[in-house]
Amino acid sequence: MGIGAYLTVSALLFAIGAFGFMARRNAILMLICIELMLNAVNLSLVAFNAYQPGGALNGAVFSLMIMAVAAAEATVGLALVIAIIRTRQTAEVDQYDDLKE
Repeated sequence: MGIGAYLTVSALLFAIGAFGFMARRNAILMLICIELMLNAVNLSLVAFNAYQPGGALNGAVFSLMIMAVAAAEATVGLALVIAIIRTRQTAEVDQYDDLKE
């Protein structure tokens, strides 16, 4: 299986995540879609670096860095979303109109 198959799967996952982010109005589902897009980019970078000469180790280190940043983003984002949900009593982002002021 060549790099084209990995990039196709990565592009498909990214497109699903982007569509889900734009179509959903639930804040938690939007965070899940962002994570899906980050993992799609992670898959494409690992596949690309695996096919470079001597790039397998560099790709693995870069992949671990991306996963660490994604985990930190998910933790902080989920904490913020849960705090907003507790305050406003809804997870729908259309109801957060006082953030515009």
